[in-house]
Amino acid sequence: MQTPLPIDRGSLLLPVTPVPWWRVGVMWLVVGGLGVVVIASFMLLATALRHADTVVPYAVVRPAAPITPSAPAMQARNHAATPAP
Repeated sequence: MQTPLPIDRGSLLLPVTPVPWWRVGVMWLVVGGLGVVVIASFMLLATALRHADTVVPYAVVRPAAPITPSAPAMQARNHAATPAP
């Protein structure tokens, strides 16, 4: 059996010196990420307001004849029910 190596306890406990908040890299990662998101949201808002779609009057949109919404479903059902030639 091997004897364990002696551990110098003094070198494991390093004195902690306070670091200013602007020198912490992780803080800049968090603040920078949030800043990029805020700037991107304002750019998206400006793009949406600048290139807004025009409102089309109801008279132009209204179809001339009423459309039955079940017509394509009825055609598919009738086609599936017909026997193969």
